[in-house]
Amino acid sequence: MHFSRGLIASMAVILPTLALPTSSTQSKFQPAADAVPGESSLFVNYAGKKPPIASKWMKAIPATGSGPAGPDDLLFQNLLSAEWIIYSLYQQAVDTFSPSDFTKLGLPNNTYQRIAEIRDNEAGHLRIFQDQISTGSIKPGPCKYDFGLNNSASAFLALQVYIEVSSMAFLTGLSLQAEANISKSALMAIGQVETRHNVWALLDVYNTDPFSGPSDTIYPYANQILDTTNAFIVPGSCPAENPMYPAPRQGLPLINIIGNSTTAQPGSDIKFVFESSDNQPKFENGKDYYAVFYHGLNTVSVSYNPKKNSVKIPKQFDSEVGIIMVSIADEVDAPTEGSVIAGPLIILEQPGMLTLKEPYVY
Repeated sequence: MHFSRGLIASMAVILPTLALPTSSTQSKFQPAADAVPGESSLFVNYAGKKPPIASKWMKAIPATGSGPAGPDDLLFQNLLSAEWIIYSLYQQAVDTFSPSDFTKLGLPNNTYQRIAEIRDNEAGHLRIFQDQISTGSIKPGPCKYDFGLNNSASAFLALQVYIEVSSMAFLTGLSLQAEANISKSALMAIGQVETRHNVWALLDVYNTDPFSGPSDTIYPYANQILDTTNAFIVPGSCPAENPMYPAPRQGLPLINIIGNSTTAQPGSDIKFVFESSDNQPKFENGKDYYAVFYHGLNTVSVSYNPKKNSVKIPKQFDSEVGIIMVSIADEVDAPTEGSVIAGPLIILEQPGMLTLKEPYVY
């Protein structure tokens, strides 16, 4: 493509229209009941501790129409239930911590402000997902959540990174489920925002390289990732009206890794552990099993021996960037959702100091 001097000069005239809002425009908030994502600063830079959403939206909302469900209602019901978890994590941080809790860790003075702004974005996501569900279907409400933070600002920041990378992983997978083009576009648009949240954390909080390589990691079975977040839900706390989350739900055994922060690099050996004694994978004698690794757009299967319970991370993956995901399957490359018998596990390659530390690898 050729750029003329005249075109470049004209671009210099257009660019100033992209200037950031002034302090006067930032202070003009609409009432929460009327706030619309994309129109209200409540979902951009509201700094208060109270939720930026009206109480009428903070609950399960029954179907109000008698028509059929929309083609992507189930997708957005699953996504809304997941978003309640993400939003609640940030709202809990805004409620619990103060700016000094983060500056005491040596972090920039605006760290609390950024967390509040991300909370605002997540609140906007809630409203967007609610609006994507047709009047023929229920809009799931929030449950109670236990993130195990114990009033620790550093624990919150660690979990924040995992939540954001999980968001990007399941959003790319959910795009495979979407039927309507507008749904696919909405998922991509939300994914762009989640990426910015993670880039902020990697740059300002962990002072590390924010780039994940040429592609974020795609995991094809989004509901399996969503299911891992059920670990944060207090049992029996969800509204009775809420549908199953996620639907459909396989309830696969969760994988963790035994080791230290040096054992999760490409080419290294890792050993699996299945966290719940009540939910263990069932292996048949004489049958072949595989540890299926995902990184970027690549999928690599490694032979897995249930008796040894250890495998080597494929060494061809670029190291120290992005995330690696792994599941255990009874077919090479896990070609179907039903072929996965345990997992998935997210291994965060950056910031490396978090890798394998409980409870942030799940």
